[in-house]
Amino acid sequence: MGGRSRTAVGIVGNDGAVDPGRFVGMPGVSEAVPVSKPYKQVSREWKHEATIVELPGGARIGDGSVTVIAGPCAVESREQIHAAAEIVHELGGHVLRGGAFKPRSSPYSFQGLGERGLELLAAAKQATGLKIVTEVVAAVDIELVARYADVLQIGARNMQNFHLLSAVGEQPRPVLLKRGLMATVEELLLAAEYVVSEGNPRVVLCERGVRGFGAHARYTLDLSIVPAIRESSHLPVIVDPSHATGKRAFVAPLARAALAAGADGVMIETHPDPQQALCDGHQALDPDEFAALAAELRALAAHLSARPETVT
Repeated sequence: MGGRSRTAVGIVGNDGAVDPGRFVGMPGVSEAVPVSKPYKQVSREWKHEATIVELPGGARIGDGSVTVIAGPCAVESREQIHAAAEIVHELGGHVLRGGAFKPRSSPYSFQGLGERGLELLAAAKQATGLKIVTEVVAAVDIELVARYADVLQIGARNMQNFHLLSAVGEQPRPVLLKRGLMATVEELLLAAEYVVSEGNPRVVLCERGVRGFGAHARYTLDLSIVPAIRESSHLPVIVDPSHATGKRAFVAPLARAALAAGADGVMIETHPDPQQALCDGHQALDPDEFAALAAELRALAAHLSARPETVT
């Protein structure tokens, strides 16, 4: 794995199977360091420099800038997703989100438009130039979703679907991996290890809240995971305050807090008309609210970029 000043060669297999002392003294070997973490390739012991995930067309996540991913929970119609895409594009967003396949807790809830939803996302991308991230829920759908999407999302409920993780690791599209509802930092990084170990290093981690005891929000947004990941792993990490809180009024303050905690970006739900949304309208920002938040995030990002880095 190439870095700015050296090339790291990693060996995976059974722990303790290879003695690092065998390599010390070989020509060109600076040091041999055993990786103590159960997750190997996503660990900073394996690769100290931060990974920058490049999207098709040149967009980058993890390069020190703030990435804004925004859009509705689900693709509902051509008019809806095009209106959302125009809003995100005009206000400086970088990636359009929208679910074509929606795993829902209730079998009677809106499940998404499937391939038709993917086609509508592709049309919105063509009209605005935005990159597309959308969820893949089954290994059988990976090839289909990858034909339309720039980033494949693995949702919280599939974070430990190890067959799906390995399958997305076998294709080249970047992967956005959301933290499970009750997953630890180690479990999230081990899930990312499944993807990377299959040959795809382009993984972005996403904190979206975990189950807690409070009734004030849908989930508990754990912003402490951001510096914890940055300390343990070289992968970029973003935060989704919309799904974490489930309440429109909480999204903006926690999006600002996510940037202050060191996140590489945020994922925000916005809808042209949240009152008419087929799912999660109560947590989606309307166009005016998203415009206000986008301005705040730009100002905060500019301020934070002037500060010295505190986590390496």
